[in-house]
Amino acid sequence: MKGKIFDTHAHYDDRRFDRDRKEVLEMIGREGVGLVTNIGSSMEANRAALELAEEYDFIYAAIGVHPSDTAELTEADMDWLEQNASWEKVVAIGEIGLDYHYDEPEKDWQKKWFRRQLELAAKVKLPVCIHSREAAQDTLEIMKEMHAGDIGGVIHCFSYGWDMARTYLDMGFYLGIGGVVTFKNGKKLKEVVEKAPIEQLVMETDAPYLTPEPDRGKRNDSHYLWAVAEEIGRLKGMDREEVARITWENGKRMYGIA
Repeated sequence: MKGKIFDTHAHYDDRRFDRDRKEVLEMIGREGVGLVTNIGSSMEANRAALELAEEYDFIYAAIGVHPSDTAELTEADMDWLEQNASWEKVVAIGEIGLDYHYDEPEKDWQKKWFRRQLELAAKVKLPVCIHSREAAQDTLEIMKEMHAGDIGGVIHCFSYGWDMARTYLDMGFYLGIGGVVTFKNGKKLKEVVEKAPIEQLVMETDAPYLTPEPDRGKRNDSHYLWAVAEEIGRLKGMDREEVARITWENGKRMYGIA
């Protein structure tokens, strides 16, 4: 019998689930997925995340605006986020951060809204879900400037090396580990997982993206996390049930879920 698994970062509001969302959410429950946090990335996605959390007992929501979606962000949107952050099933502000992979929105604009959303998280006393892509130094500098260690949360889809991982772990952050740890070219992440304390790791899919091996390229969903648990277990010298149990507790503690 499988244990319980917690997918701490998924996007079931994504249009790739439009044709069979209900069936997928029922299936993952049968496969041992006991908790999911559906993460907002735009104002539209935030509203959908709230709707899913209202409809399903095992789904919680995070609300926030992804750096790539900040171009038209306004203070009115911040007011909406603050008002909705008080609902008991909203467990984090996210995903927020910096993404320099593309040229737009321009960096200073991304930084402005990253700071603003960190401020909001501190005000509403919720942890943050941090997105950082090709922006390691700027992300860390802003987080230190804004005293993000006092806020807490997770570095989603952690993609940097051990030195950066150690810095975030020392700040009290969790590292989000997903399908990339199973990839042949995921050596850097494998090293991080080997060295990091299991008590500061959480599992996540980023569904529908980043499906683990051997199913890479398919649409991702939470039941594929068993492959991630298997690989973390291999790297840490424990079985996947133990990985699932520990990361379940880590995720609940991180998000303040009783």
